[in-house]
Amino acid sequence: MKFPTLRTFLALIAWPVCAGASNSVVNLSHYDMIYPDFVAMKNEGVLGVIHEATFPRLSSDWKYGDRQDAAMRAGLLWGAYHFGDGTDPIRQADHFLNVVSTQSPHIRPSDAEEPRKGVLLVLDFEKNGHYPGGSMSTAQAAAFVQRIKERTGKYPGLYCSENRLRQMLYAPGASAAHREILSNCWLWIANYHAQPRDTSPWPRWHLWQYTGDGKCGLRPRGAYPINVANMRRAERNIFNGSNAALVTFWQEHAWFPGG
Repeated sequence: MKFPTLRTFLALIAWPVCAGASNSVVNLSHYDMIYPDFVAMKNEGVLGVIHEATFPRLSSDWKYGDRQDAAMRAGLLWGAYHFGDGTDPIRQADHFLNVVSTQSPHIRPSDAEEPRKGVLLVLDFEKNGHYPGGSMSTAQAAAFVQRIKERTGKYPGLYCSENRLRQMLYAPGASAAHREILSNCWLWIANYHAQPRDTSPWPRWHLWQYTGDGKCGLRPRGAYPINVANMRRAERNIFNGSNAALVTFWQEHAWFPGG
């Protein structure tokens, strides 16, 4: 057996998850001013994009619709997230779904046997320090995701930084009932310095955001790129499974506006 080069060896011992993990999801918002080259993303192995759709107070991301069409024309899977605040969670959920349904996918499969492409939904449950409305509580997050489930039949994903998620799950006002509701969501966790640990009540994380706006303390850089296509400071994510598993996961959890 030949020994690997030092660079290959370092990449292998640093690779954070199972051998089948795929670095194939990018998230975007109106703060990303550059026009993303979705065709180049696809050619570099990206499979899906999750874009901000709504944010406080009851605003919609003006880049969402055009980017959705461009990404889906490039053959990418599409997702939408809502940045939560401390106001009425039911009203937030309804606003989010109304915006997403208004911008529902216009791209039909080129092959009649190809499955329809839905929209993967996510609640961004991070601290709100730059929009009005304060931060969303755990109780409000539980009410938000329950409303999404009532209207779509699917629980959304829950996005949060690892440390804040642990704090919020056991903060004053957070109950076992809230944690049980949130555990129905698939977990998207952010940690720019290390692979996330298991976070109860979830048995595992599904997506790991390891870099955002160029921030990433992980090495070697070849294993954790911070750029993609024409974006030098991208927000990139590792799926805890293979590319094939990601496509299946997306199809199973996506919402299809209009039925």
